[in-house]
Amino acid sequence: MASASFPDDNRFGLRRQARLPGPLRLDSGAALGPVDIAYETYGRMDADRSNVILICHALTGDQYVASAHPVTGKPGWWWRLVGEGKPVDPARHFIVCANVIGSCMGSSGPASIDPATGEPHAMRFPVITIADMVRAQAMLLDHLGVDRLRAVIGGSMGGMQALSWPTLYPDRVESCIVIASTARHSAQNIAFHEVGRQAIMADPNWRGGDYYADGAIPSAGLAVARMAAHITYLSEAGLTEKFGRRLQGRPENPNGSKTFGFDADFQVESYLRHQGLSFVERFDANSYLYITRAMDYYDIAEDHGGSLARAFAASKARFCLVSFDTDWLYPTAESRLIVHALNAGGAQASFVELSSPFGHDAFLLECPELNRVVDGFLKGGRA
Repeated sequence: MASASFPDDNRFGLRRQARLPGPLRLDSGAALGPVDIAYETYGRMDADRSNVILICHALTGDQYVASAHPVTGKPGWWWRLVGEGKPVDPARHFIVCANVIGSCMGSSGPASIDPATGEPHAMRFPVITIADMVRAQAMLLDHLGVDRLRAVIGGSMGGMQALSWPTLYPDRVESCIVIASTARHSAQNIAFHEVGRQAIMADPNWRGGDYYADGAIPSAGLAVARMAAHITYLSEAGLTEKFGRRLQGRPENPNGSKTFGFDADFQVESYLRHQGLSFVERFDANSYLYITRAMDYYDIAEDHGGSLARAFAASKARFCLVSFDTDWLYPTAESRLIVHALNAGGAQASFVELSSPFGHDAFLLECPELNRVVDGFLKGGRA
């Protein structure tokens, strides 16, 4: 088991992995154990352990919220919000970000080794849910000696986890910030995910998920899955402004003339292909299948007798909901449904819709208004 001790100053992030004995009981009825959880921490825990903030990552995210990614070398995915002088600041907070189970950056998932066989789990890994991810995070926090969270924060799928925390552990969460997210996955969301999954499973290299031994991965299918999903993260206005119908210049056609073929004539085509190819370098195809399935099963009201308000009845947490006006993946109406349910249950809930041209991805990009909202809320104010 990994040590739960902390050095005097780890504000620049320490890569950690905990092997927890489990078993972790899953919604499917299966049990997972031991459970590996890869995580990073920033800052120092107060003596009374009252300054802990849990950051939850999105579908293709990871634990490197504010430190360089070991594969790509890129800065942490939420460096605009988390870091020195930012709303979530290691000078004030002890910040924890864990790789969700089912993923591929060190936590138990299809690519991790099954202790019983010595081989990767592959598609023999049990199907998981968002709630299962949260329960695994709770196991990690128990291991770290954290009883209560000052706040849990997440965007997109991270917002799903954040919103699930006070429903599963109402006594452990003081405040909850949910950004660009929803309380359940819609039919349209499920449909987009199914297109991506079918692209992966149609790739000849997928082979039922058993592709780890020879390294011949289903890269073409995974790239297409990423391309299809990436479109949902953007806005039509943003795509038009950035690319429009501009043609792609190439050495043979520096002026961007049409080839009248099926190469990437348009800049937007080239952009999507680049997104797909770069994604393959850092993510596992089977993990993509498992995590998208977990998101599809996500429906907080269904888990509480069909009542979203009832899901939060036991929670005393303060809530902050943030949406973006150009986000058509999880539009503002989805956040309003959550706010109405919280109000019905008498919860303290703040809500704000922010304007951005960037669509769903706005929560990851430059947005000073988002920083002001999160900073003010964490300091006790309202959105």
